[in-house]
Amino acid sequence: MNTNTGNLTEKVSVNINTTTLAAIDLLIDNGHYFNRSDFINQALREAIARNEANLQRASEESGKKLESGYWFMGVSRLTEPEVDEILRSGKPRSITGYGVLSIDPNIPAEKVFAAISGINIRGKVSCAPEVREHYNL
Repeated sequence: MNTNTGNLTEKVSVNINTTTLAAIDLLIDNGHYFNRSDFINQALREAIARNEANLQRASEESGKKLESGYWFMGVSRLTEPEVDEILRSGKPRSITGYGVLSIDPNIPAEKVFAAISGINIRGKVSCAPEVREHYNL
């Protein structure tokens, strides 16, 4: 499967106490950040960087748990040649991941159903409506 970390964004809502928000606004007003989103994104990137070893370990453990599947984190795209390869192997796969999964809408649904035994994504799935319905996405 093709994976990359494209520039996709998603809006989330968080509660921040007024003292913390005041400190963020002061930093913004003094030119340290462009806006609240800039501050929050930078803080999240720094927290993720501090937890890189934990992320790596969790990623490896999640991948090992799958007996006949594919695991990803980020953005992944399932193409028709990949579906054809899975079908030739005779072993349907499950897809598990965190992020965005895009299944080419031009792939006949029956091929997807035959190749993919299940889909479990924490995030978004872009696919044909019949594929969405079949996997309860």
